[in-house]
Amino acid sequence: MSWLRSSAFRAGALVEVRSAEEIAATLDAEGTLDRLPFMPEMLPYCGRRFRVSKRAHKTCDTVRKTGGRRMDRTVHLEGLRCDGGAHGGCQAACLLFWKDAWLRPVREGKAERSEPAAAPAELAARLAGATRRSAEGETLYRCQATDLFEATRPIRRFDPTHYLEDLTSGNVRLGEFVRVVMIALFNFLQGLRGGGGFPRFPGGTLEGRTPSRRLDLQPGEEVEVRSAGEIAATLDTEGRNRGMWFDHEMVPSCGERHRVAWRVERFIEESTGRLVELRNDSVVLEGVVCRAHFSKGRLFCPRSITPWWREIWLRRVGEGAGRGNPSE
Repeated sequence: MSWLRSSAFRAGALVEVRSAEEIAATLDAEGTLDRLPFMPEMLPYCGRRFRVSKRAHKTCDTVRKTGGRRMDRTVHLEGLRCDGGAHGGCQAACLLFWKDAWLRPVREGKAERSEPAAAPAELAARLAGATRRSAEGETLYRCQATDLFEATRPIRRFDPTHYLEDLTSGNVRLGEFVRVVMIALFNFLQGLRGGGGFPRFPGGTLEGRTPSRRLDLQPGEEVEVRSAGEIAATLDTEGRNRGMWFDHEMVPSCGERHRVAWRVERFIEESTGRLVELRNDSVVLEGVVCRAHFSKGRLFCPRSITPWWREIWLRRVGEGAGRGNPSE
């Protein structure tokens, strides 16, 4: 039964990441546990304490695009994202997955260890070597995101138990759960009758090349997300601007103000392991993550992916507003 494979930790639990030696003892020759890699970027957290942000009992499949998938005995820890240091400087900032075996529970109020021990050089070198391979002279990377499909299993059709775990794990509060389920039911019924869903978004209509606007936004600058109508006017019939999809999870941010967190210039393509250099502008906004409230097949996914924003979907706030060149 699925609950037998659930993590022992609920959202909000205080845990300590085990020592590098203890974690090494759980890994196979490829540096994985249950096919999930322990990556070099995770070593600095060994011996330190964090709170569980959410139980990672399920996740969205961004490798083969099959929807939601089950993951066993795994959690996410508050604020711990991959910095890409061992993966060519990838800037996707994926939320890290932590197996229960890599953590230990901590009693509230118990004193923390003074200084975590450094990871053995042999282990660090072993993990670094597992991050890449060569294929026909090309370097391909592997990470938790590229191996996610193999590290998970399908969610059985008509199996509602993962939604129950969203509640019992503390991932989702009751009010949020009821609201999102009601929206999903509304969208399902609207789909049957050919009506529009929620949140309402007009969709793109452009054929061929889509427009761009270069703002040269820098980290820390404040921006306002344009209205849904303005953004729709930049999209093609597949909902993309120069290949980048505008997701329904991004619609609630329309009209909001946020600061730019960083510019995205390179990322690892999860389906191939290739390090891709972005040719067109793209930024991440502080505090904006996918909440999985409207996405069919991946409701309540706890992965909290950071959406990428084309500069044409944003406008500057305050000094310097109005800069930027629109181009076709």
